[in-house]
Amino acid sequence: MRIGIDARLIQETGVGRYIRNLIRELSIVDTHNEYVVFLSAAGFDQWRAPNTRWKKVLADVPWHTIIEQIRMPWVFYKEKLDLLHVPYFNIPIFYSGAMIATIHDLTIQHFDTGKASTRWWVMYKLKRLLYGFVLSIGIAKTKHIITPSIATKTEILDHYQVAEKKITVTYEGVDREITKSSRGRASEHPLIPTPYFLCVGNAYPHKNLSVVADALAKSKTNAKVVFVGKEDFFYKRLRTEITRRGLSTRVVFFGAADDESLRSLYTHAEALIFPSLMEGFGLPPLEAVACGSPVIASDIPAHREILKDLVTYFFPNDTDQLMTLLDTWKKADHRVTLKKVALQLREYNWEKLALDTLHIYQTI
Repeated sequence: MRIGIDARLIQETGVGRYIRNLIRELSIVDTHNEYVVFLSAAGFDQWRAPNTRWKKVLADVPWHTIIEQIRMPWVFYKEKLDLLHVPYFNIPIFYSGAMIATIHDLTIQHFDTGKASTRWWVMYKLKRLLYGFVLSIGIAKTKHIITPSIATKTEILDHYQVAEKKITVTYEGVDREITKSSRGRASEHPLIPTPYFLCVGNAYPHKNLSVVADALAKSKTNAKVVFVGKEDFFYKRLRTEITRRGLSTRVVFFGAADDESLRSLYTHAEALIFPSLMEGFGLPPLEAVACGSPVIASDIPAHREILKDLVTYFFPNDTDQLMTLLDTWKKADHRVTLKKVALQLREYNWEKLALDTLHIYQTI
């Protein structure tokens, strides 16, 4: 079988980590099928095929565009694929070949706000309508859908007319590169002076980082808050807000972090704060727990499903509750035993995800 994987987002965080691990593990567990990996220019230059059954194809087409819907089907057709895997919601609706899609969440269906875009609000509204149209058509066209949680599966069943048997949950995992040396040299000396609380991920509105700023403004804690994420429009806007509120001396913007830096940041943090209003899975809290860091997470379905009782929960819109947690954090022991963490992390690993995904390929 000749399987294509749209990997144009391979260098991104979140979805990019999913794509990187899926490809790496498939190259190990699947010794029969052929794969074609479609990459943007930057990814094409950096990615190396693991063996001769893997081929890379340049597909330097921007995602989330009308051009993508027009050009990508022809790119896929040329490779004569038996099956195409689209690991994001940008499903090519004009492609008539067999395909499956991974839909990580339905954030786009829940947050109707121009704050989630850098575009003029009218253009944002139009673009959001197009996203919704593409997603609804794409869900109908795909042979199968993969989600990273029961929470996302439930959302899809609630919003679309789709058979439950068409959706399979494949849990994600924690990268070995993040956990393998969490007690080693990389974490002996903190990269940021302690004490600090940590926030990891992008600054899109549904990530709800404003509640952290609000809680910090009210808090009496002497710990700083370190934001880790690629500098973009949304982080610049957050930085401006932090400055306007006079919180600059209590906040550090670390920027993007590689896995070694993340290891150290997780290891030395008082806790990771993950206040999202919606998630499909949420990798940073799981990574933090695996590195021995306590976690303060928003009380939402995906977190309850994945993190269970490994973390401390708060209502994501309750600034005072988060403020109280920050002020009283040192007075209690929030660390979870390594044995308990290890038992729960068995359920979440990339090899199992790859095996489950391969089974779906073969079934289709």
